Amino acid sequence: MEATKVGIREFRAGMAEFIASSTPVAVTRHGQTIGYFIPTHGEVEADIASLKKASKTLDRLLAAKSIDVDAVVAEFKTARKRTSTSKKSVSATT
Repeated sequence: MEATKVGIREFRAGMAEFIASSTPVAVTRHGQTIGYFIPTHGEVEADIASLKKASKTLDRLLAAKSIDVDAVVAEFKTARKRTSTSKKSVSATT
């Protein structure tokens, strides 16, 4: 199942429709995918089944784009540490 791509503004404006849908949405900013919204409906068992389905879909999407999850996590941690350090430097100087 291919995710529908929408910009972040369109996603916010159409949130109710995306929640009611059963199609995953790739949310983009400036053309870059920044996250996925995977709607779930029903009871807890259905939610768990949807999350498992979403996980498999995400795995397929990442594999199709040859994205290494460990590299993404490491990059995120580095960026977060850099942001955290720069915020501490700014607050110390003000």
